Amino acid sequence: MADRRTAIMEGAARVIARRGVRGLRVEELAAEAGVSTALIYYHFKDRAGILRATLEFINDRAGRYTTQRDPSDPTLDARGELEQTLLLEFQDDPGVRENSTAWGELRASAVFDPDLREDLAGATLVWVQEVAELLGRIHPVAGVAALTGAAERLTALVEGLSSRWLSGSLPLGHARELMVSSITAELDRLPRT
Repeated sequence: MADRRTAIMEGAARVIARRGVRGLRVEELAAEAGVSTALIYYHFKDRAGILRATLEFINDRAGRYTTQRDPSDPTLDARGELEQTLLLEFQDDPGVRENSTAWGELRASAVFDPDLREDLAGATLVWVQEVAELLGRIHPVAGVAALTGAAERLTALVEGLSSRWLSGSLPLGHARELMVSSITAELDRLPRT
């Protein structure tokens, strides 16, 4: 049963990335996932349930590809971990592209959907807190407000650069360069004493 649920979530991410949230039709999702529409409604009750679950799935998947490390790789210091975590959002990999595109589509739809907006705000808050924690490991004396502000700017920049990269208006390498220079700028702004 878990495999079917995963297949549905993977299918939903693909359909949303391809057609947007407004283009998500349960019949197309069922065909994409290789399941019946009844099974989709069994797992998710309604369209809003599908969207909430897909947002969670996309967020979890991004968490995996931005934090998984090969055990044989050298240990990173806190700055290296911060850079790697944010830069792994910019990979010329179909799964990362799909995930980032679907996230952007869900974010855009949240403007008009208060329920989705609340779920997206919660997911974004967790992401900001994770980045703020990494920043705090680099500059432990910086206050919570300064760390949170820097994390909010960096995560917003990831989304903006990702949108430009995915739409073809910004080369991948340049997006990564801009991200690295922004990390440096944010770290330079944080209090050190």
